[in-house]
Amino acid sequence: MLTFVAMLVDDLPLLVDSHPPFEWDRLGEHLPYEWIEQAVQASGSASLRRRRLPAQQVVWLVIALALYRHQSISEVVDGLELALPAPDASFVSKSAITQARQRTGAAPLAWLFHESARNWVAQDQAQYLFKGFSLFAMDGTTLRTADSAANRRHFGASAAVHDRVGSYPQLRAVTLTAIPTHLVRDVEFGPYDVNEMISARELMPRVPENSITVFDKGFLSAQLLCSLVAGGENRHFIIPAKSNTRWEVLSGESGDQMVRMRVSPQARKACPELPESWQARAVLAVDAGGRQRVLLTSLSDRQRFKAGDIVSCYERRWQIETSYRELKQSMLGMELTLRSQTVEGVYQEFWGALIAYNLIRLEMAKAALEAGRTPEELSFIRAFHTIQYEMTWAAVTRSYGKLPALLARLRERLKQLPNEKRPGRSCARAVKSRPFRYTVRYLKRDLN
Repeated sequence: MLTFVAMLVDDLPLLVDSHPPFEWDRLGEHLPYEWIEQAVQASGSASLRRRRLPAQQVVWLVIALALYRHQSISEVVDGLELALPAPDASFVSKSAITQARQRTGAAPLAWLFHESARNWVAQDQAQYLFKGFSLFAMDGTTLRTADSAANRRHFGASAAVHDRVGSYPQLRAVTLTAIPTHLVRDVEFGPYDVNEMISARELMPRVPENSITVFDKGFLSAQLLCSLVAGGENRHFIIPAKSNTRWEVLSGESGDQMVRMRVSPQARKACPELPESWQARAVLAVDAGGRQRVLLTSLSDRQRFKAGDIVSCYERRWQIETSYRELKQSMLGMELTLRSQTVEGVYQEFWGALIAYNLIRLEMAKAALEAGRTPEELSFIRAFHTIQYEMTWAAVTRSYGKLPALLARLRERLKQLPNEKRPGRSCARAVKSRPFRYTVRYLKRDLN
C-alpha cells in the first residue's frame, strides 16, 4: 500500500525491480472471496459440475472487463489466468466464455455491488463527516449499449428532431455517490424512457441515516424531498430552487429565510399523503462569476449550519460530475458503448463496471488517508493504470519462468483462432445517422 501511495501522490517512475509482486489477496482485502461465494449462492448461480469458468471466476471476469476495456474477453481471460487449469485444454474458447457469462447472469454482480458499496462507504466514513453527517450527491446519467434488437426493445433510445431515433439504445442510471470519496453508494438503472424522478424515488428509502444529500434542481419535488426527510433519522437535503419556484417567507433575514411552499393539486392527487404545504430554509448563494441562486435545505439550525456551510456543501456536488467522466471515459477509454449484445449481459456488465470503479476509488481513499491528503488530490487515471498494471503483473509473476509458457500458449491460441468463427453468424454493416447539432430550419421559397 505504501508503494501505491507513493505512485499516486509523487510523480515517480515505476520501479519494477523494487515493486513487490501483486497478489490477488490485495484486492481480496477489499473484495473478499466470501462475498463472491455468498453472491453466487444467494443468486442461485453456483455450478453443480466442475467447470473451467465457474460462476465465481465469471464474477472476477466481469469486473476485469471494465478495467481492460480495449482488450477482448478472451485476452482478459488468458492475460489474468481467470480460467481454472485443465490438463486437456490450454485455453478457453470464446463460446465457452459466452456460455459461462450467460449461466452466471447479472444477479451475483448486483448482490456483490450492494454488499461491497455498503461496506466500503462505511469504512472511512468517520474521516469525511461534515458536522457529524455523511455527504452524498444524487444525479443521473446515460450510457450507450450495443445496437442489438434485444437491447433496442428493452432499453429504447433517445428521440431527436424530425422523428429521428437515436443511433444506439441507451440505459439511464441515477446514482447516490459519496461526495468525499466518489464511491457509488447505490444506483438504479434501466430503460432510457424511465424518468430520473422514478429512479430517485426508488433510491430514497435506501439513503443512509445521518446524511445530507445534495441534488440538482431537476429533482426538486415535494414528494421526493419530503419522503427523504420523513423516511429516516436525520436525513437532509440541499437543492437549488427553480426560477419559477414560489414561496411564502415565514422568518429570517434577506439571504437566509424560512419559507413555506404549497404542494400542487396534481402532486397531491398522485401522492395523497403529501401535506398541503412544506417548509424549507432558503439560502442565497453567489458564485465566483456573480451568478445568484437560492438553495433550499432542510438544515434549519442556523447556529450549527451557517449559510456559508450550506453553500460550500452544494459547491462540492459538482465534483460528482467527474465520477461519470471517470467511469464512461477514463475506464471505458472513450468507448461509450457497452460490449454486451443481450439485455442480461448489459445489466451484468454495468454492475461489474460499478464494482470496478468503486475498487479504484476505494484504493484512492486508502492511499489518501495514509498520505494525509484528500481523495480529490489524487489522479484517478494514475490509480486506474496502477491497478491495471498490478493485476497484469500478478498474473505474470505467480511463478518464476512463466513468460515462455505464456508465449507458447499465445502461439497455440493463434493457431486455433481461424476455427472459432461461428457458422451462420451475420455481421451486417449499417450506417449510423449523425445527430444534428442544431435544429434544421426549412425555408419556404417562391419558385414562381
